[in-house]
Amino acid sequence: MGISVEVCVQDCIFEAQNHKMLVGSDCALDPLPSSCPITEAVWSEWFQQWLEIMQPSLSPLQAYELSLRLTGDREIQTLNAQYRHQDKSTDVLAFAALEVSSPQNDEVFESQPLYLGDIIISVETAQQQANSQNHSLSVELSWLATHGLLHLLGWDHPDEESLSQMLAKQQFLLNTVGLSSKNR
Repeated sequence: MGISVEVCVQDCIFEAQNHKMLVGSDCALDPLPSSCPITEAVWSEWFQQWLEIMQPSLSPLQAYELSLRLTGDREIQTLNAQYRHQDKSTDVLAFAALEVSSPQNDEVFESQPLYLGDIIISVETAQQQANSQNHSLSVELSWLATHGLLHLLGWDHPDEESLSQMLAKQQFLLNTVGLSSKNR
């Protein structure tokens, strides 16, 4: 049996823009020219492939869950200030559920998918970075998603060598779904 993954995608930019169009209210998110160009089904397929490649042995069922939230600079700045004490916008945040020590019920652990955590991406910053890197928003969003996934799986980059290894793994993961970030 292969790895299974459930991905919950929250496209806050799209929801906020639709809300603004429907009720004419001023939205808390900065407007973007477009919403996420990647569907939830595609995200699920990509995370499935990436986890099959990574082969984490964290769940006895080899079943995983994660959350992907696509938002704007304002919300990610608030989260960055609250959880990382850096009052500035960033491109991606990852909150690994496995870093939090909590009692595990063995019966639940062996019968339910393992929740890996949350990945939050600022679509605004992703669009700016895509423009500066001369590639599509889809490529940049997937680049940031792989970065977040690696963090959820315990990867970190405290020095140049580990960052280099992480960036190489991200490029490898992108290549497996037919994408390339040549300029990194």
